[in-house]
Amino acid sequence: MVGMQARGLIMSERRVTGLSTAVIADLVAELGPIWQARRDAELLDRPRRRAVGAGAKYKLVFVDRLLATLVHLRHGVTHDVLACWFQVDRSTITVPSVRSGPSSPTADVASRVACDFARLPM
Repeated sequence: MVGMQARGLIMSERRVTGLSTAVIADLVAELGPIWQARRDAELLDRPRRRAVGAGAKYKLVFVDRLLATLVHLRHGVTHDVLACWFQVDRSTITVPSVRSGPSSPTADVASRVACDFARLPM
């Protein structure tokens, strides 16, 4: 997990994500419950092999996943660079990218974020 100091630096420096801290907080508030509901539905869709709460824990919490996606979309950095920055394996970074395909419940929100990016002063 990214330390609080590193996460604070990523969020406070507008050049990194292209968004202000307030906008990132709004995104977390809007997308967090959608992401959690989707994750819960995925877990309930298949038969459980382990008890609830067992198994590996997330190395990147939702906020870190969102920040990694924003940095990737803004700067086009490779997953290797993001993995180094977030102190996780490259395979951990490859999975959490926000899916913006038509089957994703976040597709509408992702398209609005892309529009917001276009309107931001550089």
